[in-house]
Amino acid sequence: MTERGIGPGAPVLAFDVGGTDIKSALFDADGTALGLRRTPTPPLGADPAGAVIEELARLSDELRAQHPHVVPEAGGFVVPGIVDADAGLVVFASNLGWRDAPLRALAAERLQLPIALDHDVRSASWAEHELGGARAHDDVVVLIIGTGIAGAVLIGGQPYTAGGYAGEIGHAPIADVPPRGNAMLCACGAYGCLETVASAGAIARRYAAETGTAPDGARAVIARALAGDPVAARIWDDALDALALALAQLASILAPEAIVIGGGLSRAGDVLFDELRTRLAARLSFHRLPQLVPAQLGGDAGLLGAALRARELT
Repeated sequence: MTERGIGPGAPVLAFDVGGTDIKSALFDADGTALGLRRTPTPPLGADPAGAVIEELARLSDELRAQHPHVVPEAGGFVVPGIVDADAGLVVFASNLGWRDAPLRALAAERLQLPIALDHDVRSASWAEHELGGARAHDDVVVLIIGTGIAGAVLIGGQPYTAGGYAGEIGHAPIADVPPRGNAMLCACGAYGCLETVASAGAIARRYAAETGTAPDGARAVIARALAGDPVAARIWDDALDALALALAQLASILAPEAIVIGGGLSRAGDVLFDELRTRLAARLSFHRLPQLVPAQLGGDAGLLGAALRARELT
């Protein structure tokens, strides 16, 4: 959590809901996160939306009881999937079992607060724009590279959402692959998506599949590549090429001032950023070359973004 907090303003509740766990906190009038915690996402059962809303109510009650002097004026609630923030709907979230779920209205009724609903990575990108690596830029793409690859686009300092469908950079095609079973089949059902080659999860899976040895994550594969392992070197090279292609497409279509990269793979540091800068520059000609900037807020960016969005309702 950034030491700056989110700055002064109305007290708000914030929740970042994932398929595995939920992050929650109560932000006071100084913008300090109180009671920050990570709890397991409950079994969803036959009513997945209701189950999550009840868990948010339980967490809200706990936070309010522990900090009775802080009275929240609104709440922020972010989730993965296709999220239409304007309509307050989760259009689709496969790992949470939601389709056209009116989560904003359900949460507002249960918590008795105005609620802001948004996509988790779009919320994280807003926090990076307001508090972190994207502060100096209004035209920016935020790319989170972890188990998968997610992204968000800000144009003129505002998120571009397209009803929740914009920013699916991890599912942009980077290979012309025939529709048959192979390693480039994506969890989304398509073939040749960026995240089948360049996500941290894909890098580790590809190495395990080719060598029979399960590495301790993508950074272990990178370390083996730098140490001269030819299989690791080829897999890492493929990932860098795929990322450079995707960044070049973003640069040519959107011309962002910067591309902010976060997630687990970003912690590889210069071995990632220096290579991407070189390969991206080689792919571009007259285009504006975007700055490649590390994200600054880490895994709490989505929660911070949820709190910022909640404050907009007060």
